[in-house]
Amino acid sequence: MSDLEVRDNSAEHRFELVVDGDVGALATYRVRDGVVTILHTETHPSMRGRGLAGELARQTLDQIRARGERVVPACPFFREFIGEHPEYQDLV
Repeated sequence: MSDLEVRDNSAEHRFELVVDGDVGALATYRVRDGVVTILHTETHPSMRGRGLAGELARQTLDQIRARGERVVPACPFFREFIGEHPEYQDLV
């Protein structure tokens, strides 16, 4: 799934996973003092079951790390994802 692109749509305060030109999954957030709080994640109903939310989480966390920011996983999906992927626990 490395061909899927996650973009930070800062105007809408959300990370978007783009699939064939459409937003297949998204994660809304807010930023304060270098801390990104992930509030909610959703996958378009027609695209569920393809692992898009996991790819969204992975690329989102990688982008946050590259910017030197920290994460508060208020969203249950991101909280569980980070719990299952110890390589991201340093961001919390």
